[in-house]
Amino acid sequence: RWLAKPVCLVVSRGRGPRDLAALVGRGLMARRDSSSRGRRGGHDPAAGNRSAKVGGIVRRLVAERMELIDDDRLMMVSITGVDVDRDLYRAVVWFTSLDDDDDPEIAEAFDEHGGKLRHHVATQSKLRRAPILEFRPDLALRSAGRIEDILRASPVIEDHGEEE
Repeated sequence: RWLAKPVCLVVSRGRGPRDLAALVGRGLMARRDSSSRGRRGGHDPAAGNRSAKVGGIVRRLVAERMELIDDDRLMMVSITGVDVDRDLYRAVVWFTSLDDDDDPEIAEAFDEHGGKLRHHVATQSKLRRAPILEFRPDLALRSAGRIEDILRASPVIEDHGEEE
């Protein structure tokens, strides 16, 4: 919906604003309210689904290609998830390993083989452009494991809020 200013507009056949952009640019008509944008400039609800689908494809293809890479640093590494931007330009690949101390070496290995992995994603997927891959350790899984260890080690308190 357009918010029009109370202006009398006369359109001439000669020189005059003929399109809506010229009217808006000259201040003769107000821009559309940003909260009521349609699919073009506003929030696209399907973008989240697209990002999730591309993330799943990238995760599968990166894991598939990692099996073929002969690098000892990537032997016990698993891909836990992939987050893709809304514009499908960049993908953050989350990985985990059995040993927390190996993360710098694993990140170095991913830096060395990142081009091969991106090339594999580009050739095996039907995407116009393969996203740029960033590899980061998944600290959430390790934090969850530490919390579980703490809870197992703590004494069990059986207070159900019942008064006697």
